[in-house]
Amino acid sequence: MRILLALAFAATLAAQTFIQMTDPQFGMYAENRGFAQETANFEFAVATANRLKPAFVVVTGDLVNAAGDAAQIAEFKRVAGRLDPSIRLFLMPGNHDLGNEPTKESLANYREQFGPDYYTFRVGDITGIALNSNLEKGARNVPEEAAKMEAWFRTELAKARRDKHVIVFQHIPFFLQDANEADRYENIPRETRQRYLKILHEYGIKQVFAGHYHSTSEARDGDLEMITTGPVGKPVPPARSGLRIVTVSAAGVTHQYYDFGDLP
Repeated sequence: MRILLALAFAATLAAQTFIQMTDPQFGMYAENRGFAQETANFEFAVATANRLKPAFVVVTGDLVNAAGDAAQIAEFKRVAGRLDPSIRLFLMPGNHDLGNEPTKESLANYREQFGPDYYTFRVGDITGIALNSNLEKGARNVPEEAAKMEAWFRTELAKARRDKHVIVFQHIPFFLQDANEADRYENIPRETRQRYLKILHEYGIKQVFAGHYHSTSEARDGDLEMITTGPVGKPVPPARSGLRIVTVSAAGVTHQYYDFGDLP
């Protein structure tokens, strides 16, 4: 019995947990006239992270509702600053942070306000690759930026080929239900989608975590899971605000979305 307990304890220690939050979107509830509800929701989410003590928190875009709004950005940063400093925080842009058609100016503003819009990070056995899905969705104003990110992505995957767990994060999901579904506001256009899916399969990626939908959806393309998480901010009924808890271990990646009223 002691040996079994010791093995179980060792397995727990070997596992890593992270929290995915998405779409805090300060200003959405009140249509940019204020953000009291977003503050309450995000403060609760941050307090939950401080209680559960994950290895890191990733926020997959739409940090604010109005790109460049100084008050919304300041409030997002103020609440995010309450996260325990021992918990690493990773951000990436959504369409509301850059505009549906990003420009050189909106990209520069985001990078100045929040940091890089795509990058690789490593925490323990997890290699995370954060992408700017706006450069997949609508990059006609900045085609050179889109091409640069796609080439970078392939290079980073090649570098990470021997890493234990490589997980991709972005704001807009590649698809919601089917890899061949029609183009819609909530997914990446098929031409770009198929190109990226081919790269993901080539390098054996098993999970992509996204947001944007303001509801939850989980789908597969072969071995690849496309996991779309509901918002910290305003949901689309009947969805509820919440966050996703992800556990990564030698056995693989497991995850569960929790409404704020159902958190462990």
